[in-house]
Amino acid sequence: MVRDERKLTARRAVEALRNGVPNRAAVERLGCRQPKAEAAFAELLARAGDTQVGAGRAQGMLVSGDFGAGKSHLLVHLERLALSRGFVCSTVAVSKETPLYDLGKVYASAVDNARMPDRRGRLFEELGVGADRDSAHFAAFLEWVETAASNGVLHDIFPAGVAVYESARDPELNARIESFWAGDRIRVSEIKRGLRVLGQRRVFRAPRVAELPPQRLRFAVELMRGAGYKGWVVLLDELELVGSYSLLQRGRSYAELARWLGQAAGDAGAGLIAVGTVTGDFATAIIGPDGKNDREGAGRRLADSRYADRVRGAEAGMRLLERKCVRLSAPTADDVHDALETLRQLYGEAYGWEAPRLEARARGVGIQARMRYKVRAAINAWDLLRIYPDSRPETVGGEFRHAYREDTDLEGGSGEDAEHVEE
Repeated sequence: MVRDERKLTARRAVEALRNGVPNRAAVERLGCRQPKAEAAFAELLARAGDTQVGAGRAQGMLVSGDFGAGKSHLLVHLERLALSRGFVCSTVAVSKETPLYDLGKVYASAVDNARMPDRRGRLFEELGVGADRDSAHFAAFLEWVETAASNGVLHDIFPAGVAVYESARDPELNARIESFWAGDRIRVSEIKRGLRVLGQRRVFRAPRVAELPPQRLRFAVELMRGAGYKGWVVLLDELELVGSYSLLQRGRSYAELARWLGQAAGDAGAGLIAVGTVTGDFATAIIGPDGKNDREGAGRRLADSRYADRVRGAEAGMRLLERKCVRLSAPTADDVHDALETLRQLYGEAYGWEAPRLEARARGVGIQARMRYKVRAAINAWDLLRIYPDSRPETVGGEFRHAYREDTDLEGGSGEDAEHVEE
């Protein structure tokens, strides 16, 4: 039975690598040889873990590389590191469903995809069950919620919801409060009814929908730390999709990126670490004067819209993309040799067949120099040799380049047009 499970795990790892989307088992076996990015990330983890509840700013880093250079592979590796250091971790792929300019949707995706080091289940439900109410961390969180509401950092619905959640012990209402923290709506009257059960009365009106996403993000980070975790690592994959947005959406996206990385107003505090991946030519093709020239146009477009308050954040986000990306290093001859040898053993476990050694070459230009090409070429060669032992397979790869064409299907509302949560 154990042997069958090991074979199935190996088969899944090989199939994931074949499709260019490495899973956790594949990354665990192959490892990750990007020392510069790993060192920068380890430093972020250390700094975040040393801060107190409610103190400091969010932080993060950007990683750039060409298609197939190993960006997604790196993120899976960083997730493993974050979980091993006591952080909650989420991976969010920027897409039509989770456009970077819409904090509410990105946040909801991060909540849905959150992994915890020691628990499995819905994020806020597990945080509610697992928090040690007698710990200094949780006491600091409760104090922070009240202080943050008094200072205008949080709407009063958050401390009110926490009070009801902690004392009323109404499972159905608590489930709705968890859903509200995760991004859903809740009637203010439900919270007030819970307060009345406790003999409490708080006077507050419903919050504006647009103000909730950044507050939810800040609240979630502090709740995680109150529950004993070091913080929240959010991995933002495929930021290059921003290049297909309209000019206004790109400007908003740059401002949101600056928020995630702690370089703009309204960030989530020191417990948040965001890591984003982007193609190596994005800054030149989209931000620079030789491309779409967002450096000149995005700020003006924001200034002429109802998002004029995000101009400075957008400028900060563009500077980060232009100047602060950690470039992935090309694989060395030793890297290629070791990866293909590990992959050969993995392939053998997956198919019960002793795969022959292939010549490992670090050389090549364009796609042939990238690890994804070498991995997929090796898997394809072994497939043919396993089925047709007398074959002499050769792999020909085509270069993929992002066109960054604007996609009209991405146009649409972000939820910010709604006014208030229901009373």
